[in-house]
Amino acid sequence: MEERAVDTVLGKVRIRTSGTGEAIMFWPSLLMTGDMWTVAAEHFSSRWQVILVDPPGHGGSQKLTAPFTFDDCARVITDVLDGLQVQRTHFVGNSWGGMIGGTFAATHPDRIGCAVLMNCTGSAADARQKLEYGFLLRVAKLLGGIRPPLTRSVLKAFLGPTTFATRPDVVAFVRDTVQAVDIRSGSWAVRSVVPARPDQRSLFAKISTPVLVVAGAEDSTFPLPETSAMAEAIPDARLVVLDGVAHLAGLENPPLVNKLIEEFILAGSVER
Repeated sequence: MEERAVDTVLGKVRIRTSGTGEAIMFWPSLLMTGDMWTVAAEHFSSRWQVILVDPPGHGGSQKLTAPFTFDDCARVITDVLDGLQVQRTHFVGNSWGGMIGGTFAATHPDRIGCAVLMNCTGSAADARQKLEYGFLLRVAKLLGGIRPPLTRSVLKAFLGPTTFATRPDVVAFVRDTVQAVDIRSGSWAVRSVVPARPDQRSLFAKISTPVLVVAGAEDSTFPLPETSAMAEAIPDARLVVLDGVAHLAGLENPPLVNKLIEEFILAGSVER
């Protein structure tokens, strides 16, 4: 894949691209990088121009030094498209990526094709999430990063019993990626995506693009009722629930997720 840094409203963002044709952009979960979409990139680059994003403050992107808004994240997407001279893109996002994918679809309808929003919510963070992530940040700063036993807490939030039992490679990938997070930078992202997260359901009612919402049956971070409420807020959105999958669907079961994405985008492109 070709790698480059793009200037955005939240600093330089590392992207990797491959393939030609219509664009399809992938944005990962909080604490993850574009690497979580490696298998998807290999699958889709034969047909589309694939764009993998290291989100602000993560991976090869510029470190964060202040909080941001979801509108800022949507602006990052347009900045990346402008940097690549691409007018429109299909968008696939997981968790943080799914939430700001909804923001992008609602606020930039002329720049998006189809949207696949996975393991995400349209609601503000509840007291439990604010407490849990606040504790995580405080301890991580004391330790100088996300180290054991904090890593185990993150793994339990991100992965479910099926992945722990049958996908050791996924468990190892998530553990290594989380432990590599720059905690000073990552803490700004956590604060912005968790305690400061807005309730976007009224905004999502304005979405006009085809949307597929994907939920994991084992997702403890955003359980099915929360993801279902997000889907219900989006006009004509389709909801699919995946068995044996928790919070990182695109990483836990790439063959199934890639098939869903491909079928939805092809069908949505015909409808439009």
